[in-house]
Amino acid sequence: MREWLLPLAVGAATGVLSGFGVGGGTLLLVYMTAFAGVDQHLAQGINLLYFLPAGLMALPAHVKNGYIEKPVLLPAITAGLVCAALAAWTATAMDVALLKKFFGGFLIAVGAVELFGRKKD
Repeated sequence: MREWLLPLAVGAATGVLSGFGVGGGTLLLVYMTAFAGVDQHLAQGINLLYFLPAGLMALPAHVKNGYIEKPVLLPAITAGLVCAALAAWTATAMDVALLKKFFGGFLIAVGAVELFGRKKD
């Protein structure tokens, strides 16, 4: 009966972290594949769906604070949709083991940039 408590808590925590811009979707993906035993393809699909309400909830704050550059909005949305579709199509064609290795490499690269990247003055 309580098997839903941990996924609920993880979803809530990653939702809050997403609101702060920490990358809660990535953390959710790691939880689903490493701890919940969800297949990589399914986890990535869930992660894409998870991003939609998380992004929509953050949008009013970004608009209010002036973080939205309206001239680049349409090109950015168009490029994002096209690239997301191509990446999703590519991911479904890949072997799960290879996909996990690419995702692990991506996480290592992002972590290295965060640790050793230049600090803005």
